[in-house]
Amino acid sequence: MQEFDDIQSLWHSHNVEVKISSGEMLVQAKKEVNSMRNKSLLNILGMCLSLIAMACLWLFFDFNSWTTHVGITILITAIAVYTFILYRGHRLISKNDFTANPNDFLQELKLYQLSRYSLYNSLYWIYTVALSVGTALLFVEILAYFSVWKQVIAIICTFGWLLFCSTIVRKVVVKKEKERIALLIEKFERISGQF
Repeated sequence: MQEFDDIQSLWHSHNVEVKISSGEMLVQAKKEVNSMRNKSLLNILGMCLSLIAMACLWLFFDFNSWTTHVGITILITAIAVYTFILYRGHRLISKNDFTANPNDFLQELKLYQLSRYSLYNSLYWIYTVALSVGTALLFVEILAYFSVWKQVIAIICTFGWLLFCSTIVRKVVVKKEKERIALLIEKFERISGQF
């Protein structure tokens, strides 16, 4: 028993200090910030492509029902607003040079964290409801051309996909992004402390 106590006291007294220079930390932070910027740009690009696809659908197909036009209008509006919100968030993390002034970038990063929190909570649900309503109104005319089984499959697949993305995928993405931003904020706080 004495040997165990000796090993335990040795273990508790042994402190390992990991020293990372501010330069190394800045290099790591630069990679993470560039990764966040690129991911943000890809999200914006994907939303712009969705917006163009919806506009093309409206322009190149002759819809007869007013519900289809209202549905497409709701979809385009929701996508455009969400794209603008994503763009505002992207500007927060890309307008400052974090190597010149880490403190300013840290403040912008905290604002970005708040905007992402808002985006993934209340704004996301407004976006999801708008997509659901727009799709439902769009389906009124489009599904009339399908057989009953194809209608059921289209409705189940579409709203199942929305449900899957709103629950499982959203939780995973939010968790990863929260951890990533929190870690980046911690790094910049350490960098600012070292300067």
